[in-house]
Amino acid sequence: MYVEERMYRLKIGTVPEYCKYYQELGMQVQLKHLPHMLGYYYTELGDLNMMVHMWAYDSLDQREKCRAALQADPAWQAYLAKSRPLMETQETRIMKVAPFFAARLEKMLAAVK
Repeated sequence: MYVEERMYRLKIGTVPEYCKYYQELGMQVQLKHLPHMLGYYYTELGDLNMMVHMWAYDSLDQREKCRAALQADPAWQAYLAKSRPLMETQETRIMKVAPFFAARLEKMLAAVK
């Protein structure tokens, strides 16, 4: 299993606007195409104006297929037209789940289905 961590640095003062667009336009379409949202956060202390979200995938092939379907969805493109102007940078990490945590993560994901 893999976890993708995405981090966006937003323009100063735009976190509330970004959250509004995501809640109204982005979240529903993303949940339609991506299998497991692990969390969506913004920074309170430290490096401010950061949005961080994490997604779990069974495999990198699954991630590729899910993300291709998401990118092809017109509703996602409409969301990006609103949210991208708020973004300054993006960083993405793909992490492999540690062997001792895999069963726990699978149990957590099963609980929210």
